[in-house]
Amino acid sequence: MELSISHILYGLFTLLIIGTMVMRKGIVLPTLFGTFIIAWVYKGSLIAGFTAIFHANLVAAQELFSIFLIITFMLALLNSLRDLGADKRMIQPIQKIMVNGHISYFVLVIATYLISLFFWPTPAVPLICALLVPAAIRAGLPAITAAVAIAIAGQGMALSSDYIVQVAPNLSATSAGVETAVVADQALILSLITGGIAIMLAYIMYRKTIRSKEDVRNNIELENIQTTKEYTQSQHTNELRVWSKLFAILVPLALTGVVSYMVYEKLNTGRMSGLEGGDGAAFIGGVAVILLLLSTIAFRRQHALDYITTHITDGFVFAFKAMGPVIPIAGFFFLGSSDFAGAILGMEERAPAFLFDLVQSTQEYLPQSALLAGFSVLLIGIITGLDGSGFSGLPLTGSLAASLQNGSIDATTLAAIGQMGSIWTGGGTLVAWSSLIAIAGFCGVSVMELVRKNFIPVIVGLVITTIVAVVILSRI
Repeated sequence: MELSISHILYGLFTLLIIGTMVMRKGIVLPTLFGTFIIAWVYKGSLIAGFTAIFHANLVAAQELFSIFLIITFMLALLNSLRDLGADKRMIQPIQKIMVNGHISYFVLVIATYLISLFFWPTPAVPLICALLVPAAIRAGLPAITAAVAIAIAGQGMALSSDYIVQVAPNLSATSAGVETAVVADQALILSLITGGIAIMLAYIMYRKTIRSKEDVRNNIELENIQTTKEYTQSQHTNELRVWSKLFAILVPLALTGVVSYMVYEKLNTGRMSGLEGGDGAAFIGGVAVILLLLSTIAFRRQHALDYITTHITDGFVFAFKAMGPVIPIAGFFFLGSSDFAGAILGMEERAPAFLFDLVQSTQEYLPQSALLAGFSVLLIGIITGLDGSGFSGLPLTGSLAASLQNGSIDATTLAAIGQMGSIWTGGGTLVAWSSLIAIAGFCGVSVMELVRKNFIPVIVGLVITTIVAVVILSRI
């Protein structure tokens, strides 16, 4: 296959972006500049280079805006529940189950996973650490082991599948040119395998540090737990207490009912009855909005019109802070796909496929091995996760998945593997400059020690999961 200068430039900029990630620097600048240069050279027009930057970001924003909406609505709901104190009440019963350190470890895992699956780990961490970690430590679980449980269950297992909100599967599937629902299903399986292995391995490795309740009485470790004022000094009127109790029951029941319905439809029909792909997340988002309306009215009837605006605005601010840099990054990697390159370059026909062509040109020199392809995408995912985001590398791993698929492994499986590598690394389990800092801070432990504790369980989990994906999932 004959490659043009633009193909070579695309490959060089891709290597530059990967190198920048390895150095833990931001990659927005090289992606924007790369889009400009490649479009300029390919079209032979300086004006085309300028317009391509805008179009690349516009195309990416159009494809990914649903992600911003679901993040906005879920965070707005969580903030409204916090106003009522219902978020605190939802997990108070869990504290009673923590009778010893061993049980506390697994209770933390389950609670963190479920809450993070619906609300994302970053907004959920203050709630979990403020209310559950002190109870776990009093039961005999060391603070560092509690932090390991939260990181693996939330930042790793829940976020890497992102099965409810579906930000990650959407990014991976869009870049790979496959269905979001299929990537989400495979990512869920792989995340549970990785998480199950990492959780059990961490427990086996650190179980000897768990102590009895008597040994931790008056332990100074409790003083290191940073709790926020909103969880320790919240005062409610009698009326608000009633609403708080009501929504502490209503919200979990409503969200559980939504998921149960989606699972029921999928098991009975093989599809989600009109809720395929992004529509599943839209269903969750719509329910979250209605719950948000009700909880806001319950908290401030007379000022609900203004108060809900504040929650929505705060949700959008959080969404753009979390996902904003992904748009120009996605724009660059969308340029490498023929599905989007036409819209970016202003071409209705014969749109180039820079990344696919580059990978195809090397196929004759590489063995057609599913295992090699799987571990290659995993490694690239881990490297892209070194920037501490976890999501910024998904457009690259998704694009590579589409390019590396062959007769023995498909793009869907490869995209899910890449998603595992990127999010388990950058989402908050293996790099100290990620959201892992929040967990370490709230638990009062060293973030570097937390990374070291996570490393072996997570890496072993990722390796075994990749083998399972290649040997089993790719053949289903």
